[in-house]
Amino acid sequence: MAAPSAAMRKKLQRKFRLRGFTLKVDALEEAATFLARFPDAEDDALDLLLDELDKEPLKSSILDGDAVRRVVSLLVEAEEAVDAASPAATSARSALRVVDSFVVPRFQYDPIKKVFYEHTGRLAIHGEASDKAALYRDRYQVLLQRLARDKYFSRPAFETVMTEKDSCEITSIQSLIGCTGRRWIMGVISQLEERQFYLEDLTGAVPIDLSNAKITSGFFVENTVIVAEGELLSNGIFQVNTCGFPPLEDREASLSLLMGLDFFGGGVIPTEETLRLSSLENKAVNDMFVILSDVWLDSAETMEKLAVVLDGYDSVEVVPSLFVLMGNFCSRPCNLAFNSFEELRLQFGKLGEMIAARTRLKEHSRFLFIPGPDDAGPSKALPRCALPKYLIEELQKHIPNAIFVSNPCRVRFYTQEIVFFRQDLLYRMRRSCLIPPTTEETSDPFEHLVATITHQSHLCPLPLTVQPIIWNFDHCLRLYPTPHTIVLGDRSEQKAFKYTGITCFNPGSFANDSTFAAYRPCTKEVELSALES
Repeated sequence: MAAPSAAMRKKLQRKFRLRGFTLKVDALEEAATFLARFPDAEDDALDLLLDELDKEPLKSSILDGDAVRRVVSLLVEAEEAVDAASPAATSARSALRVVDSFVVPRFQYDPIKKVFYEHTGRLAIHGEASDKAALYRDRYQVLLQRLARDKYFSRPAFETVMTEKDSCEITSIQSLIGCTGRRWIMGVISQLEERQFYLEDLTGAVPIDLSNAKITSGFFVENTVIVAEGELLSNGIFQVNTCGFPPLEDREASLSLLMGLDFFGGGVIPTEETLRLSSLENKAVNDMFVILSDVWLDSAETMEKLAVVLDGYDSVEVVPSLFVLMGNFCSRPCNLAFNSFEELRLQFGKLGEMIAARTRLKEHSRFLFIPGPDDAGPSKALPRCALPKYLIEELQKHIPNAIFVSNPCRVRFYTQEIVFFRQDLLYRMRRSCLIPPTTEETSDPFEHLVATITHQSHLCPLPLTVQPIIWNFDHCLRLYPTPHTIVLGDRSEQKAFKYTGITCFNPGSFANDSTFAAYRPCTKEVELSALES
């Protein structure tokens, strides 16, 4: 590799610095080698390289050779199909932006100024006690500010004659003292004493009696935020008559109040660009995502089934633009008793060989890998970081542009926001439920699960004793503003459910049931598929 000239080195460093990147020596050499391919269009090629790097889930702004090499290999493949110096080089795959959880910005709500502000500075993985309190406070504030805009719960601008029966205004728990009659309160369900549940808000806590409460759809578990209607009894217990989750807010309504704030993590799209991208998205009728969960690499049967799926898609006229492979990637938990990491590393290599053997898939599809709850990693706490480099090196030799991200992770396709989450959530929710779910609206557990996470604006509103969460990164699991699509990889049977305009589906367990899903982002259609046994 020839060393770049002083002028080229200076030009590269300046351009990368303008985008917020710092280049290591090996990264600079990789970028210079890429530009040398286009002597007549260096500037266009450099802009293209920087645009693609912007879309990568980078953990640092200091770029090494591997980071640049990964993007260069992707662009070189695109250049083989079209002239890379033209705008056409931004093919369908460059419309895809993957966002790692650990780079999602954190926003906190200021109830005095009634605005969100972005947290600046580094977030510690090992938080302090105050960070745990902030986790609950921030979840509550997000839902409270949303509820305050709901026409049924907001105070009228002008005092009108309103009977107590019509009023749904929220009363703070501290203000309940001395109050009689029907009141609405909002709080977090907490077990401050054994077998005695309380409702907590930012002002205080009150013991509650849910035994005769009429409830809405969803799983009412400890840690969820509820809106309860009832009366404070003389013994100090709040008797709940009806309760439900805070009402949802339309995505567009949320976005109109958050102009210029990037809650999703994929960058803010200007209005003009949104219109252009929407048009491109509507034309992307051939784009398809294939999602498989529980891809056990150590199971010969699973690998045979995967070969059948890959062969099927390799032979269709237009191959899928994205394959999402979610863990677990091993049939046994990768815990301290697991002693087959070298074997698992080789199995990832075999998967790489399997994909590389399907030439059309290797050239035209992208592969996204999301770890499962029992995969190798530093802890069981959410969000989980990407698979360890040691395990995936053999696979990357065959598929250099494979993407390895956190669990959960986020994907933006043109303007569409999609959240992927691999966790056996339904089983845990049902086990932790305090009240049997109502069957008035639906008896389908998956529909109750979707109602819970969307109304809570959170992927995993379970007690931290059931599912630990890294306190300072709880915001990575938020669903606010609501995304267009939520993919919940779960061991339970595959399901698809559209709820208040949000597409939610579970592809099922590929290793156990041979099930998977295909998603067309253009129409938001979900096709639940299974291999014949």
